[in-house]
Amino acid sequence: MQKTGRSKRAILVVDDEPLIRINLADFFEDEGFLVFEAEDADAAIATLEANPSIQIVITDVQMPGSMDGIKLAHCVRDRYSPTLLVIASGAVRLSPEELPSRTMFLAKPFDSRFVLEEIERLT
Repeated sequence: MQKTGRSKRAILVVDDEPLIRINLADFFEDEGFLVFEAEDADAAIATLEANPSIQIVITDVQMPGSMDGIKLAHCVRDRYSPTLLVIASGAVRLSPEELPSRTMFLAKPFDSRFVLEEIERLT
């Protein structure tokens, strides 16, 4: 269900934990976003290449595959520079120097409503 008065924006949720990914996807769909999901960085990059409308990426730090969420964020920043990035982790804390520009770091667990408010503020 799309909220009235809000344009449909595209977001990619990247997390190897299915319940976290699905819960975030459901939340953002309910808020009127077009939501894409990926379980690792490789799938995320393929999704970004196939869907240039994606404006926001939320990624976990620790994931299986060829790169973690930090490397994914830097890759996204290099290839898709206008994309807003949100990096989340329950295991590590990142300094601002480790993050690409226009990136927000969140400690897990976090409130999805807070993430939405920050996305609204930054976009």
